[in-house]
Amino acid sequence: MTDRYPGLRPGQVAAAAGVNLQTLRYYERRGLLAEPDRSLGGHRLYPEEAVTVLRVIKTAQRLGFTLDEVADLFDAAQHRHGPGEGPGLRQRAEEKLIDVELRIADLQRIAQMLRDAIDAGCADLIECAATPGCPLPFAELADRDQ
Repeated sequence: MTDRYPGLRPGQVAAAAGVNLQTLRYYERRGLLAEPDRSLGGHRLYPEEAVTVLRVIKTAQRLGFTLDEVADLFDAAQHRHGPGEGPGLRQRAEEKLIDVELRIADLQRIAQMLRDAIDAGCADLIECAATPGCPLPFAELADRDQ
């Protein structure tokens, strides 16, 4: 890009995408965002598509994808030439959904144990762990660690 073909400066891209400048640079270093062109004056100039890429990354993270997984999705999208060639978004979304549902089930079990502890009046971790019938599995977990 040249000064005659303006792009977006880093602050503009970051603001439009709802990220900070450090995040913008970090994604660039990780290869999630292409290194921008520079103006004749040396200013970094990003294409407007950079805002979309950043928004996609942040949305994928909110859906539970790690940055490594996002990078894999970007890579797979660039190298796919037709349907059925390697794991795409659909397969990875299905795998992520299974993981999320397992974590939700685990969190529901934890929430129920905490409700039981509150209802039982547990006030001291050590005392509660030593009490038979404690609703929190401290003793059970301690036995597993030995």
